[in-house]
Amino acid sequence: MTRYSLDELRQRYIIEGRPLEASLEEILRADTRAGARAILASIEKRRFENRSEGQRLRKMLRFETLLWDEGQDAVAGVDEAGMSPLAGPVAAAAVILKPGTRIAGIDDSKKLDANSREALAKEIKEKAASWSVAFVEVEEIDTINIYWAGVLAMRRAVEGLGVVPQHLLIDAKRLKEIAIPQQAIIKGDAKSASIAAASILAKVSRDALMRTLDTRHPGYGFADHKGYPVRAHYNALAQLGACPAHRRSFGPVREVLGLPPLPPWPVASERASATSGPEA
Repeated sequence: MTRYSLDELRQRYIIEGRPLEASLEEILRADTRAGARAILASIEKRRFENRSEGQRLRKMLRFETLLWDEGQDAVAGVDEAGMSPLAGPVAAAAVILKPGTRIAGIDDSKKLDANSREALAKEIKEKAASWSVAFVEVEEIDTINIYWAGVLAMRRAVEGLGVVPQHLLIDAKRLKEIAIPQQAIIKGDAKSASIAAASILAKVSRDALMRTLDTRHPGYGFADHKGYPVRAHYNALAQLGACPAHRRSFGPVREVLGLPPLPPWPVASERASATSGPEA
């Protein structure tokens, strides 16, 4: 049939994923053996998946593409991670993708497994025009409250970029203290590739830090649950009490420490009016 056996064809064009030459595809289509049909079916499935992924990526780049077409090359996606855990800092990232950049598999970090996030984080850092990760520590969270801590982390991430952005795409928030045109996108980490990239870097960076905190404060399971309020974490809190990595403005931690509930944080439109909130 060809100079390759079916096993060699399977290795080259399915396992290694090489593009199938038109002349060889014509020969395969004329081959009635089940093995040849299976190889063709696998190749056609991959092509379909690639087309679908291409369409998905075009959709996820629609906000960026509109800005790129206007000549705004430095578009930064911004997102945070770690708002709901009982322990550890809040992380945020800002990512400027080069115009036309496509990273297969990029998505909201919550939809990805740990291995995929790690691999994508590496590719994002390699392909980005600029990226930055920033943290807001537990003591700051307990002083200004978790909402404003998330905003502060995102501001620090933007300010840490090596390239000044021309426009910001932010997951559901606005950074009023930064004088850069910006757009808040609800569920932006699932709609914008730049925001998704930021969500991945923030999540991967925070998870790594929580693994470090696990070695400093053993027994809580930070390496496993990353500080989130899961049953294992509640059990550890009940047995060990709170450690310095715990957020003392969060109800379950205050309860373990025998502290009264905090009054509601003041509702304010500006960050400055919220920084006078109660301290733990």
